[in-house]
Amino acid sequence: MEADLIIIGGGLAGLTTANRALELGLRPIVLEKGKEVDYPCNSRYSGGLFHVAFKDVTKPVEDIEAAVKAAGDFSQSYPGGDSIQSIMSEDAAKALCWLREGRAKFIKGGQPEFMRWMLAPPRPRGAGLDWKGRGPDVLLRRLTEALQEAQAAPRLGWRAVHPLIEDNHLVGIIAQGPNGQEKLRARAIVIADGGFQANMELMQRYISPKPEALLQRGGGTGMGDGLTIAETAGAALIGLDSFYGHLLGRDAIENPKLWPYPVVDTIARSAILVDQAGLRFTDEGLGGVSMANAVAKLADPMASVVIFDEETWTGVAADNRYPPCMNPVYENAGGKVFAAPSLNELAFKVSVDPDGLSRTVDGWNDAVDTASFSNLSPPRSVETFQPEPIRKPPFRAIPVIAGITYTMGGIAIDRDARALDQVGNPIRGLYAVGSASGGIEGGPSSAYIGGLAKAVITGLRAAESIAKER
Repeated sequence: MEADLIIIGGGLAGLTTANRALELGLRPIVLEKGKEVDYPCNSRYSGGLFHVAFKDVTKPVEDIEAAVKAAGDFSQSYPGGDSIQSIMSEDAAKALCWLREGRAKFIKGGQPEFMRWMLAPPRPRGAGLDWKGRGPDVLLRRLTEALQEAQAAPRLGWRAVHPLIEDNHLVGIIAQGPNGQEKLRARAIVIADGGFQANMELMQRYISPKPEALLQRGGGTGMGDGLTIAETAGAALIGLDSFYGHLLGRDAIENPKLWPYPVVDTIARSAILVDQAGLRFTDEGLGGVSMANAVAKLADPMASVVIFDEETWTGVAADNRYPPCMNPVYENAGGKVFAAPSLNELAFKVSVDPDGLSRTVDGWNDAVDTASFSNLSPPRSVETFQPEPIRKPPFRAIPVIAGITYTMGGIAIDRDARALDQVGNPIRGLYAVGSASGGIEGGPSSAYIGGLAKAVITGLRAAESIAKER
């Protein structure tokens, strides 16, 4: 064997697995298809918030577990789904402690509970992408330096192409390196290359009829190579039809200053999201991730608009507890906010049917007045985000698109991050971590639990499981 484990992907999940493996006396090889030292990946571009289901990870396990289940209980969706999800609450504090042991520094990012632990230094409280030297980038560099010191630096410019199977056993992978294909052997393979958000064929099959209409708001490098390798090796794939993302202003297509922040979710979850007929088509109260998924599944993912009024624009949209706030950041960065003294005039400006919009807003305001949101079509939940009336002119609108960061389904795993076959049995020597794994996030409600936490927790579990099976 050339190594104890081969890790496909050099994002946070892969580097966590490799570092923990070294600590446990294992010899890892990390393959990263990026060729530059600061190769793009979702974790490097993230905002750096370390939470589980928007809970402070130092809170009691039972509190975090309740939040995880409230986000999306998988017990009826996947075999063992509730058990797999529970590792997020069980290991949340442990993962934070591991990071704080000389690997990362944290600050308090804001007043909301989920902002208690933010990787330092933080990104600016403004629009656009500013990641170099920020907390997530610093963390990845430190994890990489630890591997370099142990003579296990990631191999850049390498891409896994096929599992290496001998006598019906997984014994390694065939990888494409700078000098051609090579057979690499190890007793364990860890899939850590993120989701398949950059693979338009898979995206069209599972996520959206027009995936090219979605905007990449992460590294945009996840091609699903690991997914294909795992499936070839007999692994089950689950929950491939949802992703983590946000609503972005449609101007972000041409204006890079408008992605990955600010997000239009902050307005839409208190207002209404309508199609070209002026009709609501999803429950805005479920939040931005759910709305982004709903937009992506439309026949035309570029035909939806958020409608709100002046009070929402000067109130909710200007709330700086969730940086960066929309007002005035969005317009200052070049985003267009349409405004008009009447709904009819606003509808004309954003190519929405005025009669449909008028009926929708009337019904919405009646529901706000009578608290009868269950009578709306579709019903509007109010447990997390409070709906606001749309009455005070000027009325406003922002055309939106779905911004995708990573797909949330993937390879079925057990509590030790071992890949499972079609009947739920572990496949010897195959593991999946981070966004390549399925069963923790996604599901029927597009449940978002926390990408950074999932990467570290599953990465630690995988390394410790491989060490136990030596």
